[in-house]
Amino acid sequence: MTTAESEIIERVRAFVAENFLYMRPDFELSVDDHLLERGVVDSLGVVEVLAFIENEFGVCAAEEEISEANLGTLRAIARFVMNKQGALARV
Repeated sequence: MTTAESEIIERVRAFVAENFLYMRPDFELSVDDHLLERGVVDSLGVVEVLAFIENEFGVCAAEEEISEANLGTLRAIARFVMNKQGALARV
């Protein structure tokens, strides 16, 4: 895991803990746990996560990018953000 990836993961983890797990302080969330399957977020929560990554990291997801592969886990979100930031840097 790169420094950038781990930093993104920790920032997203903090957001998730504050906004979705505040009533479950002992909930263990690994970087590869599926957020929907584990009941951490629901469909509205995905919208909140999207708004967070747009505000926090300056990347927007196109409709076709909103998927479990890109947003399903903390690691997937970090990789999605890094890929989008890299694409923005190349433009």
